[in-house]
Amino acid sequence: MDQIRNIAIIAHVDHGKTTLVDCFLKQSGTFRSNQAIAQEERIMDSMDLEREKGITIKAKNAAFRYRDHHINIVDTPGHADFGGEVERSLSMIDGVLLLVDAKDGPQAQTRFVLRKALESGAVPIVVINKIDRDHARPDWVHDQILELFFALDATEEQLDFPFVYASAKDGYASHDPNSRHGDMTPLFEMILEQVPPPRAKKGDGYQLAVANVDYSDYLGRIAFGKISRGTIRVGDPLYGLQNKTETAAGKVTALFHFEGLKQIQIEEAHAGDIVGVTGLPDVLIGETLVDSPEREALPFRPIDPPTIKMAFAVNNGPFAGQDGKKVTARQIWDRLEREGRANVSVQVAQTNISTIFHVTGRGSMQIAVLVEQMRREGYEVLVSRPEVLRHQDEKGRWLEPIEKVFLEVPKDSVGDIMEALASRKGNVTNMIADRDRMTLEALVPTRGLIGFEVELLNLTRGEGLMSHLFHEYTPELGEIPSRRNGMLVSMEDGEVTSYALDQLQDRGKLLVVPGDKVYKGMIVGENLRDNDLPVNPVRTKHLTNIRSQGDGKGIILKAPLNLSLERALEYIATDEYVEATPSTLRLRKKILDEHARKRAKKTLAAQTAET
Repeated sequence: MDQIRNIAIIAHVDHGKTTLVDCFLKQSGTFRSNQAIAQEERIMDSMDLEREKGITIKAKNAAFRYRDHHINIVDTPGHADFGGEVERSLSMIDGVLLLVDAKDGPQAQTRFVLRKALESGAVPIVVINKIDRDHARPDWVHDQILELFFALDATEEQLDFPFVYASAKDGYASHDPNSRHGDMTPLFEMILEQVPPPRAKKGDGYQLAVANVDYSDYLGRIAFGKISRGTIRVGDPLYGLQNKTETAAGKVTALFHFEGLKQIQIEEAHAGDIVGVTGLPDVLIGETLVDSPEREALPFRPIDPPTIKMAFAVNNGPFAGQDGKKVTARQIWDRLEREGRANVSVQVAQTNISTIFHVTGRGSMQIAVLVEQMRREGYEVLVSRPEVLRHQDEKGRWLEPIEKVFLEVPKDSVGDIMEALASRKGNVTNMIADRDRMTLEALVPTRGLIGFEVELLNLTRGEGLMSHLFHEYTPELGEIPSRRNGMLVSMEDGEVTSYALDQLQDRGKLLVVPGDKVYKGMIVGENLRDNDLPVNPVRTKHLTNIRSQGDGKGIILKAPLNLSLERALEYIATDEYVEATPSTLRLRKKILDEHARKRAKKTLAAQTAET
């Protein structure tokens, strides 16, 4: 066990985390110099979405050997919505590499994972990366990291962190900030010296807490975690425990550990190693795997609770089934149930309507990633606006979740940001100035954050950064104004014409372009006023003997709003859906018929007046 080291890497987007892992695998000989590496850059970001968004969503494992030591690397997600993944990752490691850009310094997103890592007692090693950048300022960055550790209540031992300067891209690390040559040996040696080997618990039999699960078409469900005690062998008895309750029994049918990015089958594994185990078809994250039901279960590290709920519904629009192949309630529910089993921070539930399901999570980004994955797998689904999960206390008062929010914005945007936070019942608790940037800390109701990321990007011209973590539940803070504008809603089916859009573009911002197919109840733009407006986007020019052709000639249309999936989910109102299909995103009213919508609105107003 002294030959094992378990580490995680924490880094802000674009600070070089995956490049560093690639470098480790190459220099340790895990990848031979003449071996082709598919998609050479960003090896560890294996999900298509992760490569596109530049964020790690689902924690994955890799491993390499150095001087007869087996070093496991756990990749931690960097976005606060994936807090469940973060905490499961940290339960397996003893040290963390904090990777920080030598020019930019520590960023808002870094705080979330670093706070969790320090609380878990992990030993930190700081890697000041991209030391070869123009205008690198390593001394300033070191001071900023020290201030960050102070702010996160690091222990005295953690404050005395070891550090190296590195360029992961060029493959060297050094104790000298001016060095521009060498290899990663100084960092490899630091990992062996500073990160302690995993500690084994005393007692009979093996014990493993399941931190992640995966699937194999041949072996079924694979449970991943760190062996905290004993030795596991293929063929051993296998029991799952939740608290003190036995959930299932079987035997170990296969055992894996990591070499590079591959899962290699082995016959036995010892305390301290991170392994995969098969043999229980329904094993869940958080269970303890043991060799006898008489053993005790390990405590499961609590994670931040889900704070938002969204409805997933079967697509019942006119274009249903034209794009996707998986469109039925059964197919959608099976996919959601599978996600709930594999991802402990997502919960799924059926409702009293057979075609609608509820999904709860840590934030809209997390749910948006699930929807995006489903689109790529051929699903069609309707998704509602995020709704905040409230709790009642013993006095019957409604409590709402409050988030601690970290913002990094240009200084000239601070006034607008403060005003926006105040309108969302946010309370700024700290402000730190740095050159032309300002870091704000605030306590904001979760419902106040819905749609705020879109507003933040608008107010900061795309330069604002936001990260958040659950803080507490408090009595509701009062009404927060929702989207101020109404929608332009199509009253006809057909194909959008440039002639019709030319008539409509002065009424608001458009969401469609000529040639798009639309249907009654579909949203085609944002109204300048606060009411929904039925419009005809398929209208054509009346033909006369004098002007018989030329539809669209000479017409100049403004660029339409281009909403990503996560922005669309925060943009829609409570009576609207995002229609997500493999190739298209549409916004629509939940009730497509205009007259039925009006009747439903009157009924709701009457019920509200009675209460």
